[in-house]
Amino acid sequence: MIRNFSDHAANERTFLAWVRTAIAVMAFGFLVAKFNLFLKIAAQSLAGTRVPGIALRGGGFGDVAGLVLIVSGTAMVAMAALRFIRTGRAIDSPELRDDGARMDLALAALMVVLGIALALYVFRALVTGV
Repeated sequence: MIRNFSDHAANERTFLAWVRTAIAVMAFGFLVAKFNLFLKIAAQSLAGTRVPGIALRGGGFGDVAGLVLIVSGTAMVAMAALRFIRTGRAIDSPELRDDGARMDLALAALMVVLGIALALYVFRALVTGV
């Protein structure tokens, strides 16, 4: 029988929740980058300056935000793995420790800033048509 099984099971569930969230953040980053390309194609189409062959290269804030979200999702997986291992060791350790949540709060703050920036970007794209 595994000692402190319920604690280890809760640690694993938390790890898997972080991994699911990271996958969603990476998928959202991909969506943001592709939506930026869609906005550029739609703007050219509406302006009547369609480029033959659709050889458009993405650029600007949407692509950068998409890349940041993909990298953030990858960092979330790495942080979740480290936290999973550290928490697993702490569960079996007899000494009491207080692990800070600074990295979690920094990542949450980054997601809030990115969310606000994306909302402003989409609002600007809808208002100006670019």
